[in-house]
Amino acid sequence: MSLCLIPARGGSKRIPRKNIRPFNGKPMIAWSIEAARQSGVFDRVIVSTDDAEIADIARSHGADVPFMRPDNLADDFATTIEVVRHAISWAADNGGAPDSLCCLYATAPFVSPDDIRTGKNLLQDADFALPVAPFEFPIQRAVSINDDGRLQMFDPDKYNTRSQDLVEAWHDVGQFYWGKTQAWTNVQTLFGPATAAIRVPRWRVQDIDTMDDWKRAEILARVLQDKA
Repeated sequence: MSLCLIPARGGSKRIPRKNIRPFNGKPMIAWSIEAARQSGVFDRVIVSTDDAEIADIARSHGADVPFMRPDNLADDFATTIEVVRHAISWAADNGGAPDSLCCLYATAPFVSPDDIRTGKNLLQDADFALPVAPFEFPIQRAVSINDDGRLQMFDPDKYNTRSQDLVEAWHDVGQFYWGKTQAWTNVQTLFGPATAAIRVPRWRVQDIDTMDDWKRAEILARVLQDKA
């Protein structure tokens, strides 16, 4: 059995009520629920929340909310892995733990059902799979600014290296994380040799942590909708 878990606590501070704030015509969380359902790879799509309003909206868009998340897993310090393990434990006590679980964030309006399907297929040869995108600029050329306002390279040895000779760096795009249940139970970090990469284009990636991020994401969503 494959389970999709969408974490959506009610206490977002930088963007209040972010998980259910209207985004391009529907609550933000609805985009994730719909992508999960459209992927066709889940036996069940559930939302883990501590908030009654989020629970009601999630149900109205086709997700299950079979439990309310305990308070100790709904604060600023609760980790994704802890929330996943709580859901796996609940499932084990209520019909059986899944073989694999995809943790899909509630604020991932550009997530693709195709990428979700790709991630599940990659679990045949990996413990985890997650989408990544390349950095726009070589990270070896990154600089810091000291207390005097002067620049210093993080990696001075790469100053004379041509850009095309530098190793391309990738980053987690923060959309979803596929994992085998046993791997979720034991893992300490998702970034390692047991994790397969799902490569996605930069233009389909947007972190949404501030209102500037939100406005940029809405503009991108409208452009993509017009092209579709």
